[in-house]
Amino acid sequence: MKEINVQISNRIRELRARFQWTQQDLASKVGVTRQTIAALEKGDYIPSLLLAMNICLEFKMTVEEVFQLKGEDQQ
Repeated sequence: MKEINVQISNRIRELRARFQWTQQDLASKVGVTRQTIAALEKGDYIPSLLLAMNICLEFKMTVEEVFQLKGEDQQ
């Protein structure tokens, strides 16, 4: 079987700026630490489905509008 190499990118930093929220503001809204938000923004952490959905609910956007798959075919 061929191994699939997929990464997830996101627009969290951009959206936080638009909403004028700090990392701590968003972290408090979704129940995680500021460090978790920082790691998400840097691409060092892939969120659980529940966390991704909670983030999207706060931004009032769909998962597809906030998170994008970056794989071999999408790069």
